[in-house]
This record gives sequence, C-alpha cells and structure tokens, in this order.
Amino acid sequence: MSIIVRCHECEKRYRVPDDRAGKRIQCRECKTILFVPSVEEEQPKAEDGTAILRHEHRNREFELATGDEQNIEIITAHIEETVGKVEMVFHEIISDIVHIDVHWVKPTRKRPFHTLITSGMSDRPMVAPDPCREFEYAELCVNLPADWKISQKAFSSEENYWPIRLLKFLARLPHEFETWLGIGHTVPNGDPAEPYADNTRFSCALLLPPLSLSEEFHCLECEDRKIWFYNVVPLYEEETNYKLSKGLEALVDRFEKHSVSDIIDINRPNTCKKKWFGLFWEIHTTCNSVTCDAAVVSLSDVRMVHETVAVCCCVPSQ
Repeated sequence: MSIIVRCHECEKRYRVPDDRAGKRIQCRECKTILFVPSVEEEQPKAEDGTAILRHEHRNREFELATGDEQNIEIITAHIEETVGKVEMVFHEIISDIVHIDVHWVKPTRKRPFHTLITSGMSDRPMVAPDPCREFEYAELCVNLPADWKISQKAFSSEENYWPIRLLKFLARLPHEFETWLGIGHTVPNGDPAEPYADNTRFSCALLLPPLSLSEEFHCLECEDRKIWFYNVVPLYEEETNYKLSKGLEALVDRFEKHSVSDIIDINRPNTCKKKWFGLFWEIHTTCNSVTCDAAVVSLSDVRMVHETVAVCCCVPSQ
C-alpha cells in the first residue's frame, strides 16, 4: 500500500511505501524535507461495501492553470477522429489547478444528440490506488438531446448550463481533493445532495463507459499515458441510495429493465421509485437513415469495458 505525500513548496506528489509512515523524506524537486503521515484509518463503507470518501474544502491558495496546448490538440484530434467535428470549444477564462475546456460536437443523422467532452482533466494524473494506476488520466463527456439549447446566451440560464458546470466540477474534483474518479464512482451534488437546477431532480453523477459512442473513443493511447473517457450519467436521489445499498450491478440491472436512452433526459422515469421496475440503456444507430434501437447496453458491457472499485465521493455543496 502507498501513501501519497505532497510537497507544500512545489506541489510535487510522491507515492511512498507505507513502511515509511512517520519518517521524513526529501522532495527531489525543491529539496524540502517532507513528513510522511501515518496510514489513514479504514474508510467508511456503504451497505454494498462501497468506500465513501468525504472531502472538505482545502485551505490553499489559488493555483493558476493555463492548460497543456499539446494535450488539447491531441484530445481534439481524437474527438474528431472517433466522435465528430468539434463545432466549438468553450474555454475557461481563469482556471484553478487545471484548465478545463469543453468541446462541443453537434448532432448528426447517425448520432442524433449533442456530445460535450472535456479536455484538461488529464493534464495531471489523478491519485489512483496502486491496483488502478493505469487509470490515472481521464476525461469526461455527456450526451444531450438535439433540442438542448447550446450557446453562450443560453448558458446564462442554469437550466441549460448545469451539464457543463457538472463536467467542469467533476473534472477538477480529483485534483482539488487528491483523489480519483473511475467507472462506477458516484459524486452527489453536495452533502446533502441538491438538484442541479430547477428543471431537474437529478442530484448525483455516476460514471459509466461512453457506450453510445464508438469503442475507439473510450481510450486514447499517448506516448506517455492512456487517457480514459467516461460518460457522466445523472441520477435521482433514490437511484443513488439504491446503488449504495445494493451496488452498481443492481442499479444497472434496473437500467436494463425499462427503456430509457443514455442521452440526458430531465423527464426520464426514476428507476428506483416503487412504481418503476427498471430502465434500459439503448444505443441508437442509423439504419437506412432511420433511427432504430440496434443494441442494448447491459451489465456485461459495462464489465467488459472497465472493472474497478466503486467509490462515492461526498463533497461540500457548491
């Protein structure tokens, strides 16, 4: 087991064996002497065994980030090769820790929904546990219905902007709190969780593979890293509680029982209220220019893409 040590002078992070707990090490970058903390106590767990992480706001100075131009270019090229033409990039003016841009791919006849994809989250590695070091770099995406209003003017309303705000918040979270995000992780909107906007009751985000997009999009292999792309799926409070009680498999099992698209639908049924028995995930493909239900995203599909430990990250209200 490793202990993460962060240099308070140059922000360099190190993985130190747990047998060095209570000892001192020297930062290789700035030569500052660092104290290795003791191994943290075992994390609290939900009923299904999921670890629950509760984060407090860090007392730190603003850390200006300008973005990695080479990384942005690589991700943009990957998006255009595997998803579609980038219509516009919504840039951050001033960024803390990492510079998060959101790339917009407009709907087409074959892909009749908007796709928004981040770049900048992978500028830094996340603090993933030792068994998951392969997944230190990630980016996020959401799919929105074709009639969703996307423009700078439309974004003045939180009812249109909240998916973009959610992407930026989640992309910055692992770097802000020195943690990580992966498949099956859930992040509520505050503690207690509150709806993202007045036009929806969604209050939590679940990360799943981007199964409505091409398999080639899922992972970008660079010279020095692999960047994984995860789809952000908003949940109702009851669905979040069900997942923490019964586990991801049980929740996805409900997803398979009732037909709902993986495009964000603010009016979709709540799959964990008694009157609903479940929900299907559908991938829409085009057959002779007519949209048809060609495939069902099942639990086995989720397992095949990525198996990891689910984590619920409880963060303070935004």
